Amino acid sequence: RPGLALCAGCGGRIQDPFLLRVSPDLEWHVACLKCAECGQPLDETCTCFLRDGKAYCKRDYSRLFGIKCAQCRAAFSSSDLVMRARDHVYHLECFRCAACGRQLLPGDQFCLRERDLLCRADHGPLPDGNAARGPRSP
Repeated sequence: RPGLALCAGCGGRIQDPFLLRVSPDLEWHVACLKCAECGQPLDETCTCFLRDGKAYCKRDYSRLFGIKCAQCRAAFSSSDLVMRARDHVYHLECFRCAACGRQLLPGDQFCLRERDLLCRADHGPLPDGNAARGPRSP
């Protein structure tokens, strides 16, 4: 209720007729709810993300905290198709053999050595259990 809430942004009492509630326990003056990174005002027209009590716009939240491609280190967009190898995630076009550059496709056998993907031709024979079958893309 206005007058009783404290703003999570400036710490002042919210006396305004309107306040923005981002989560059940965080309320803001309309003018105080801004992206902690770029300062973009965050209101009912844009998506707001919280982390450690700070608010972020979608672009900065994704850039700072989103999963990044193990090869190019760029963030993923919601429309990207990805390939996974153990706990690493790759853009489709980044899922390539580190030795020959051949793009690895679903069903291809490959080896993962640290962050390097190697196609079957380049990793050579391995003991059972060290080669992986190409993961399916969601």
